Amino acid sequence: MRPSLLAKAAVPGALIALAAPNLAYADSASVTVANPGATIGPATPFTGVSAHADCEDGLVSGGGITQTTGDDRAGNGNHVMGIAPGADDLSEFTGTPGVVGQDVTHWLAFGGSGSNYSPAFSSTPYAMCLDSNRIRHTQVVMNKVAGPSRSQDSRLVTATCPTGTRLIGGGARTTPASVGSLKPIASFPTFADAAHDFGKKAAGNGETNPDSWTAVGGIGGGRDTGNMTYAYAICTGDDVKAKNLTTKVGFAELSGPTVAGTLGTATVGCSSDPAEERHHHWSLVSGGAAASGGNVTTTDFSKAGSGGTHLIGSYPSDADAVPAEDGTDDPDHWSATVHVGGSPSPNTYTDVWALCLNTRPGHGN
Repeated sequence: MRPSLLAKAAVPGALIALAAPNLAYADSASVTVANPGATIGPATPFTGVSAHADCEDGLVSGGGITQTTGDDRAGNGNHVMGIAPGADDLSEFTGTPGVVGQDVTHWLAFGGSGSNYSPAFSSTPYAMCLDSNRIRHTQVVMNKVAGPSRSQDSRLVTATCPTGTRLIGGGARTTPASVGSLKPIASFPTFADAAHDFGKKAAGNGETNPDSWTAVGGIGGGRDTGNMTYAYAICTGDDVKAKNLTTKVGFAELSGPTVAGTLGTATVGCSSDPAEERHHHWSLVSGGAAASGGNVTTTDFSKAGSGGTHLIGSYPSDADAVPAEDGTDDPDHWSATVHVGGSPSPNTYTDVWALCLNTRPGHGN
């Protein structure tokens, strides 16, 4: 992984301490994408498939998924069922809410099928592997809520980082796969404060240091009393000094898609203007996505106009929404893809978030 320019500079320690004491906080953080390729399936209706990406170096700060759907887009039933950190034995964190994992290196991605299925269905996981000389330990906080269980309904749940730590990523999950219209329709950074209605409003473009991650589960025509929605926040470890760590949110919202069988993709990055680059360098560490009713950063989250509208992508990419390849160092954009099923979806928006870490915290912080 590439060290930062600060890490490459050969400056005597005494000079750092006397001439530029802030450089003592210099961070050599870098992010590498792990992308093992596609996992085929589900090949039968109302089932799920799981895939995983693993960090050989560094710790998971976030991750994503892309899906293939085949040529029958109007009848597409492939949808994201979950994007979440996983335990060393690749099991899920679904037990008692709270801190559920430490120093996680695995990312899980789940695809599900409705009544429509195809041999062309697949899901590809993406792990964001953070290697940092300051963030050497992380922890996963999980929260969950029952539902949604009523037709055309949604349920929201938020996981919040412990006081004194910093949010660096998150994820969402719904179960079970046997309820074919159940899926996460949103996964985004937010704040546990009144201004953001304690997670119901998403973090907006340019906001700094969100402390929580929200997941929204949506359902179409199906019903079940055992449905669950999970939110995951990936936070710095308790021993990591968060005072000089800054994260910034990139956010974009596009109108649509609304026509049955179509899709829309939105992309946002961590770029900053040249004047800011003298003091900050933002590295993409995680991202989020939503199929919403719009205005998610100014009003409480609302779902898209159809219960069948779903996510088929939330992933690191380039500026043209091309997914990052395995081994890509420091990707600079995040993309979200929303698909409309067999019915029109009025008042539908595609939302995307990039969560970016300042890797020059010794300057201006």
